[in-house]
Amino acid sequence: MPVTRLALTDFRNHDDVVILPGADMVVLIGDNGVGKTNILEAVSLLAPGRGLRGAALRDMARQGGPGGFTIAAEVDGSRIGTGTLADTPDRRQVRINGTSAAATALAEHLAISWLTPAMDRLFLESPGGRRRFLDRLVIALEPTHGTHSARYEAAMRARNALLAQDQPADPEWLSALEAQMDTHGAAIDAARRHVVARLAEELLATTPGPFALPRLALDGWSGAAEPLAPLLRANRARDAAAGRTLLGPHRADLIVTHADKGQAAALCSTGEQKALLLSLILAHAAIVGADSGRGLVILLDEVAAHLDPSRRHALFERLRATGGQIWMTGTESSLFDGLLDAVRFILHEGRISADDGTNSGSA
Repeated sequence: MPVTRLALTDFRNHDDVVILPGADMVVLIGDNGVGKTNILEAVSLLAPGRGLRGAALRDMARQGGPGGFTIAAEVDGSRIGTGTLADTPDRRQVRINGTSAAATALAEHLAISWLTPAMDRLFLESPGGRRRFLDRLVIALEPTHGTHSARYEAAMRARNALLAQDQPADPEWLSALEAQMDTHGAAIDAARRHVVARLAEELLATTPGPFALPRLALDGWSGAAEPLAPLLRANRARDAAAGRTLLGPHRADLIVTHADKGQAAALCSTGEQKALLLSLILAHAAIVGADSGRGLVILLDEVAAHLDPSRRHALFERLRATGGQIWMTGTESSLFDGLLDAVRFILHEGRISADDGTNSGSA
């Protein structure tokens, strides 16, 4: 059980909440708008990145509160936390066992993935959303991926700024930035392709069940095929005219196909797309559970609402088999019938209580 205690202060609509999960299956039940997804978002911020909503930090602080917020957790004997201060609402603070740390260090303690209703359009939207989805999966298996991504982005922003200047940029400075992009870009690309291959292998070995199985490919520049630095050098004029870098791992796309139909995920039905995403999350969880020494946490927002009873049962069994800690939300307790090993929390009228009625915090 990776997360044994979760405390929120002035986060979203929660002013002061303490949750003691007490089990590997955690269910949050309540009407729409009571703050169930906010709790999942808080857990998602215990990993690098902007959380499951991708929201700005200043928007996470409780309206009417003093400003700033805190999320703290006990994870496998360590104390980790994140948040903001009232006077610096856009600057993320991270502490691990009482010491300040970079956000990327959170990946050394937890491997977190999630599925939300907003992701139902993942296959219909721009490649950026699919890249972010893939990168979350990669970070859960290779924590240094976040560091490489941050350094690549920083070097690319600096290069774009130089190319945008009216006067000619210093070629040696450009070359140094392009060398950094090459180093970190190759690491990003290699990690993504490794994880895509692992997922494909796991999916191939998966016993056919009620969820459609995807076939995966990564489209775009490949570091194994051609170094990035010479390409960047040759395309300086084109990038300067475009105002952005047109080649590199930041332009990659995760291509997903319904394996049985041979049909692009974007052309599948809404139900099939949801099933493809579930299959990806479950395959990833199986790999992380087998490979990682860190706690695995899966966050599923309203995942059971549109599944029939047999598919819900199959999903719960697959989730148990991952060996991770599962946090789920729903508007009705009956959606989770059969989950006798789950701990349930009820959110109602600004309060959070355990299913037996004992108080577990306030909201």
